[in-house]
Amino acid sequence: MKFRFFASAILAAFMITACDSTTDEIGTSLSNNTKDQIIVSTDTFQVTTRSVAANSVLSRSSFGALGKVKDTETGSYVTGNFMTQFHTLENFKLPALDSIVSKTDGLAYADSCDIRLYFDDFYGDSLATMKVRAMELKTPYKEGVNYYSDFNPEANGMVRSNGIKVDKAYTITDLGLSKGERKSKEYFKHIKISLNDPYTGVDGKTYKNFGTYVMQMYYAHPEYFKNSYKLIQNVIPGFYFKTQSGQGSMMYIYASLMNIYFKAKDSTTYVGSTRFAGTTEVLQSTEISNENTAPLLADKSCTYLKSPAGIYTEMTLPVEKIMQNHERDSINTAEIVLQRLNNTTTSKYTFDFPKELLLIPADSLASFFKNKQVTDSRTSFLTVADTKQINNTTSRYTNTYTFHNIGSLIKKMYDNKKAGRASANWNKVLIIPVKSTTVTANNTTVISGIYHDMTLKSTRLVGGDTPIKINVIYSKFK
Repeated sequence: MKFRFFASAILAAFMITACDSTTDEIGTSLSNNTKDQIIVSTDTFQVTTRSVAANSVLSRSSFGALGKVKDTETGSYVTGNFMTQFHTLENFKLPALDSIVSKTDGLAYADSCDIRLYFDDFYGDSLATMKVRAMELKTPYKEGVNYYSDFNPEANGMVRSNGIKVDKAYTITDLGLSKGERKSKEYFKHIKISLNDPYTGVDGKTYKNFGTYVMQMYYAHPEYFKNSYKLIQNVIPGFYFKTQSGQGSMMYIYASLMNIYFKAKDSTTYVGSTRFAGTTEVLQSTEISNENTAPLLADKSCTYLKSPAGIYTEMTLPVEKIMQNHERDSINTAEIVLQRLNNTTTSKYTFDFPKELLLIPADSLASFFKNKQVTDSRTSFLTVADTKQINNTTSRYTNTYTFHNIGSLIKKMYDNKKAGRASANWNKVLIIPVKSTTVTANNTTVISGIYHDMTLKSTRLVGGDTPIKINVIYSKFK
């Protein structure tokens, strides 16, 4: 039978493949004018899976998580605390000292000071009573250091023992405001923590409040305010916000503002203010703790995916079985479909399921995120939860995730084993909930970043004692 006939038989397999384990060979075989026959074969193999603890993840996120919630499906708990530094504009300036009305003995003071934590998104009961403690750092987080989600600045001696410790009770819905005020376009959801108690600085001097300390530091050392680095190193190392009590809500904080209010005058007396922002220009770090996950890790009836910093699914790929008697063949596709299990409980506070999953070799976990890598579709793969088209304008998620072709990874694992470069985890991969970012240029969209999903997600997958399948399509010249 002629080459063209066989080529058409496997065309579909080639077309759904971004790349396979022997791309160069396939390109040649399709373009050569030859009468060689291509033999296509298929096989199915079992893949074993288990749940593994994430323990900690690299805490890179544009928001801070604050609160404590219970996963109603699994009975586990997630607590979020976060740290933020504060940013200042280059060559920041306050009004001239002689224009400040709020003064005692020639020294400026702040009439009031507060920190506001702004959020758009949250999970849970908006009326659940929570309590947060704001604590002043004594030393700043170090630049160039990767901080992970299990890093606790208080436990690591970075919180001032005699510094600010202010508790604030709150609900997501600010009951101190009317419904109309909360719906106003000028209102942005936040909680306010007042810093108006007398404050003793590291120099032993007591100030009217924290804002007074900042103002007097400015007039004594304006060079400390030239940029964010100097501000952080010399004046405000940062604040740690710790969930003290309560359960039922988790907010995702996108910005923090320190506000300092004072009176000044030009032609008239006015109330002035200055702000320092906790945003992506400076370091923010979220601390996550997961409780009561041991029963989930021990559950062999399925596997779990939980974020943030919760549980991954580990797969052991039958690499040697897949390659047995196929060393010289091309792997056109090696497809794995992960089946999501429906929840067993009904609650309006059920965690959502992860939408994006990353598949990477287990040994590559640390380096992938530390080095800010993106998927290459050869040794690392990204997939989105499968969808089903309902009509021309509507689709919905199904209960599956599909990795369409990991053949190149299987081939690489096999080659490493043969060459003596295999580790103990040589044939293991991890499935990890992630968030990706993209950029578009010249009508082409590419992935620009992949990060751990730091939002509340949870799902169960078929697996554990029930092996899942990998479907493989091979081809070779007869």
